[in-house]
Amino acid sequence: MSRRWSSTGPPPAGGHLPSIATSSFLKLTRDVALRTPGLRWADESGSDAAHAMVGRETRKMNMYQAVRDALSIALSKDDTAVVFGEDVAFGGVFRCTMGLAEEFGRERVFNTPLTEQGIAGFGIGLASMGHTAIAEIQFADYIFPAFDQIVNEAAKFRFRSGGAFNAGSLTIRCPSMAVGHGGLYHSQSPEGYFMGAAGLKLVIPRSPIQAKGLLLSAIRDPNPVIFMEPKILYRSSVEQVPIDDYEIPLSKAEVLTRGNDLTVVSWGTPVYHCETAIKMLEHPPQSIVQHVPASLRSTKVELIDLRTILPWDVDTVIESVKRTGRLVVVHEASRTGGVGAEIGAEIQKQCFLKLNAPVKLVTGWDTPVPMVYEKFYTPDPVRILDAMVETLTY
Repeated sequence: MSRRWSSTGPPPAGGHLPSIATSSFLKLTRDVALRTPGLRWADESGSDAAHAMVGRETRKMNMYQAVRDALSIALSKDDTAVVFGEDVAFGGVFRCTMGLAEEFGRERVFNTPLTEQGIAGFGIGLASMGHTAIAEIQFADYIFPAFDQIVNEAAKFRFRSGGAFNAGSLTIRCPSMAVGHGGLYHSQSPEGYFMGAAGLKLVIPRSPIQAKGLLLSAIRDPNPVIFMEPKILYRSSVEQVPIDDYEIPLSKAEVLTRGNDLTVVSWGTPVYHCETAIKMLEHPPQSIVQHVPASLRSTKVELIDLRTILPWDVDTVIESVKRTGRLVVVHEASRTGGVGAEIGAEIQKQCFLKLNAPVKLVTGWDTPVPMVYEKFYTPDPVRILDAMVETLTY
């Protein structure tokens, strides 16, 4: 029989490489979801992990549904909790608060005027009076008018009063990162601006399970937390999410793939681009195969999702780099003054004698996020692959 008749057909439209929807990091079955590393059940009383899973159920959710589920649990279990922000009463522009006003009343889930400074200041006041304040800034790009309230008031309130007062029960949610067509006012990643704000925590989840557990931890943490949700993942990331109340610890990174040759650190949406780049390193597409030395295709890459950006999990990254001797940091925000520069400086200090190559950063460019060229602004798998090859062949 002619060989052409034994063809398996054309490749899928998206190619054979993993995408967000097909990522191996997403937990698509109940058993895998319930075994999420670090997950702590709110009603767990010291029983073993296997016993704690008995009777637990999951439901298919995307990220915005998981965020909504976390907010519903917080409101139902904490009578002092309130949710407020621009347009949250009708569900918000990304539907994360849909139905909450009807379920819990408009005195607990309500709209605010279009004033980010006012939203943050109001939240600080509520938190200082003992309420659990859950604010929404409609886009992270518009958090800058609230910068003074967040950095000079919320972050410093406990320190300024010698511990007599605090705004620790304040959580500020905001959709962040590129969406593909948001441009300079709706696709920014402003996490780097808060790196010097001692007293704050800053969290960025990568998936629905992570979003729910990390958001509940943020709401209950005794420090003010900025919770940045990658907006392109609201609908593109789907998992089986436990319906019970659970938390995932803050300031603890997760090692997604184990390896001894190279460490890659990222958070949010770029985690999935890193996964694709690792697959491309193992099995390079024909169009770029000449750029990937055959000797590197068996490389074992350790991929770490930082999750909490401030304060970040220094120990996990150091332990990994001391084994691999190489580090690539990937983030969407621009390079200068970014989180990657801080991570690189710390690793240079802590792991200098173990490094086999300079720390490599793959970031957005030092320009505003461009509208029609947004795809070329954010780190994609090819740029990440190029950085990995350069680092491994140094």
